[in-house]
Amino acid sequence: MNPSEHYQIEVTTSAEYVAEQSRPEDDHYVFAYHVTIRNTGTIAARLLARHWVITDGNNEVQEVHGQGVIGEQPLLAPGEHFRYTSGCVLETPVGTMHGSYQMIAADEHRFDATISPFMLAVPRVLH
Repeated sequence: MNPSEHYQIEVTTSAEYVAEQSRPEDDHYVFAYHVTIRNTGTIAARLLARHWVITDGNNEVQEVHGQGVIGEQPLLAPGEHFRYTSGCVLETPVGTMHGSYQMIAADEHRFDATISPFMLAVPRVLH
């Protein structure tokens, strides 16, 4: 078995616009995003930290680093998953997010789990 197969974390995301918390007239757009982190490897791993890159429609980039997610550092055995919801605020109605989670396996091996880019967008209103 390839050693990298031991350290496999799959991250899936979805996002939605939170109209009731947004104020478009003030360039304040609130989005919720939902994340599922699944251990598809063969060894338990703990999520230690996160790194997000958030880009708005004006190509303004904000980077967020922090310990854990929503105050937790979940330990995922092989086959287990962890879901959470968080949010972000943009000054534009469209943006993207991507990043990584810093993981540590039960054997002390450290690795990153990639968070593929996903879109933040206000739904288009058809006239």
